[in-house]
Amino acid sequence: MKFEYLEHTADVKFRAYGKTLDEAFGNAALALTPLLTEDSVERVTKREISVSASNKEALLYDFLEELVVLQDTDGFLVAGVDSVEIKDREKGFSLQAVVWFDHAKRYETHGDLKSVTYHEMVIEESADGCMVQVVIDV
Repeated sequence: MKFEYLEHTADVKFRAYGKTLDEAFGNAALALTPLLTEDSVERVTKREISVSASNKEALLYDFLEELVVLQDTDGFLVAGVDSVEIKDREKGFSLQAVVWFDHAKRYETHGDLKSVTYHEMVIEESADGCMVQVVIDV
């Protein structure tokens, strides 16, 4: 299972899983699109996403918020994730990702993603794999 949606009173909460933290972050990106459309989104436009932050929670927030902003300003829906590479830097963490998009006008969409939140954000890493939990303000 790449991700699952959980009960939340007003917003949307999900958990994304992966064998590595890179994979869990990538699957978190994939969890955004079903919040906006039931359609299968085609890989049309590829973009490199780069963010850096002082800790992993801020890195996850910044990565997903970048995708929410692209959806809000350019109308892009996440269609796929080719790669996510998280690096531990001297003063925090960096993330490089290759993400595929298509324009929302080509699909029947519903709702809106307002922003990522730190509320109930969790990042768990173990030998068995990784899990990230995120709440999105909708």
